[in-house]
Amino acid sequence: MKLSVLGCAGSFPGPDSPCSSYLLEAEGFRLLMDFGNGAMGALQRHPAGLQGIDAIVLSHLHCDHVVDACVYMVVRRYDPAGKHPPMPLYGPAGAGERLAQIYGPEEGVRGVEDVYDVKTLQPGRFAIGPFTVEAARVNHPVETYGLRIEHGDSAIAYSADTGRSEALVGLARDVDLFLCEASYLEDKPHPPDLHLTGREAGEYATRAGARSLVLTHLVQAWGDPRKTLAEAVGSYDGPVSLAYAGAEYDI
Repeated sequence: MKLSVLGCAGSFPGPDSPCSSYLLEAEGFRLLMDFGNGAMGALQRHPAGLQGIDAIVLSHLHCDHVVDACVYMVVRRYDPAGKHPPMPLYGPAGAGERLAQIYGPEEGVRGVEDVYDVKTLQPGRFAIGPFTVEAARVNHPVETYGLRIEHGDSAIAYSADTGRSEALVGLARDVDLFLCEASYLEDKPHPPDLHLTGREAGEYATRAGARSLVLTHLVQAWGDPRKTLAEAVGSYDGPVSLAYAGAEYDI
């Protein structure tokens, strides 16, 4: 598997990165995990290009994870070369309605069905192309799913947005790479049950036995990524790094 970071900024675009969006590739199949603000620009710089993705999974329906899935509807619906068949899109209940609401009404178009084949995420294991995906509810104010994705003998986990959640231990058990959010700093006040700190991300990686940890959903306006990294290093002994737009990982 190959993982490419299109965007890793948390809550809103950062000075150097779009919001959350991650492209996972295997056997020529490309799965996009989340599609936040600005990610479509990054996708156009990636070799996959606008038409190179095969399926999308949305961890939850907050705008910083889904907005460019709305913009992407224009690409699929109005391509001068002709319309494209509906693309599989997995998301929490109401994902199609949410995307249609953000996109806004358009004469002759009632929803997203001409662009997306919307499938409702639920806890459990299922296949997307060559990948085996496990979804589990995590701790966020809206219905949110962390993901474990396996291909052959390789596995990654994606925390999505979450506060402290025991589900992360199972999702990240013995994975090669744990892509875990770390939005807050320990020494600054922050709301409970919303996001993790670097220390908490490191603790979950340690408990899960993850082989490496990549910190994401970084909110530079509210903290210092160097401090977030230091927190994680203090609670996890394995390789740990900060995600950045354009980063690539061979798994």
